[in-house]
Amino acid sequence: MECVPNFSEGRDAQKIEQIADLFRGKEGVKLLDYSGDADHHRSVMTVVGEPEALKNAVVEAIGRAVELIDLTQHQGQHPRMGAVDVVPFIPIKNVTMEEAIALSKEVAEAVGERFGLPVYLYEKSASASYRENLSNVRKGEFEGLADKMRQP
Repeated sequence: MECVPNFSEGRDAQKIEQIADLFRGKEGVKLLDYSGDADHHRSVMTVVGEPEALKNAVVEAIGRAVELIDLTQHQGQHPRMGAVDVVPFIPIKNVTMEEAIALSKEVAEAVGERFGLPVYLYEKSASASYRENLSNVRKGEFEGLADKMRQP
């Protein structure tokens, strides 16, 4: 399985490395690539691994990102919802799209329970049709999240 999490940090190399380190040296997980973009103020990491190991590493990286990234001070060209903006799972070998969707929901549940964070599932993982389009989910961005949380 492949995962391409996007983190809302593209300027502080030390923070980017701290997040990337959570994918290094883990059994069943391999960090293939990552880059930070200062203008967009985000980093994109490409990780592959066995589903369970990948899930655990992604949840751990999300936790670290939440500790390190203060969105109240964040400004960048890219729309964002949180310290971790998107976490797409892509089936690459001997894994189905249904398994990728199931893994995205397991990660969402773990993040909600462990860190008390809202998680919006989008595209094929969406829990409601109006959340399928990522642009619709991102409307209002981080600053509008409190209002969005009041909606059913």
